[in-house]
Amino acid sequence: MTKYEPDLSLLFHALSDPTRRSILTRLAGEPARVTDLAGPTGLSLPTVMRHLSVLEEAGLISTSKDGRTRTCAIVPEALDPVRTWLDEHRAIWEARLDRLDAFVMNAMKERKE
Repeated sequence: MTKYEPDLSLLFHALSDPTRRSILTRLAGEPARVTDLAGPTGLSLPTVMRHLSVLEEAGLISTSKDGRTRTCAIVPEALDPVRTWLDEHRAIWEARLDRLDAFVMNAMKERKE
């Protein structure tokens, strides 16, 4: 069984919400002000701030403040643990599917004989 990784849980929690994924997609292009991120969502500024807080807690974004303007930027390397986890599980499932394929092919061969 995979050991519990709290950072991975934070990342998946942050990525589980479509609004937060949309914000990350927007930030993938360039850093943006909080007000610019809030506009397209149709959500109130406090609600967007809560979403940003979840993303920042997971390490997916960083924020900086210049006067009254808060700017957010994506931290792409924060997704590395997710990528690693997915790659490990992809390998497990591909191996299982390969064994299943071999089993089915062997069963079909035996049935023909």
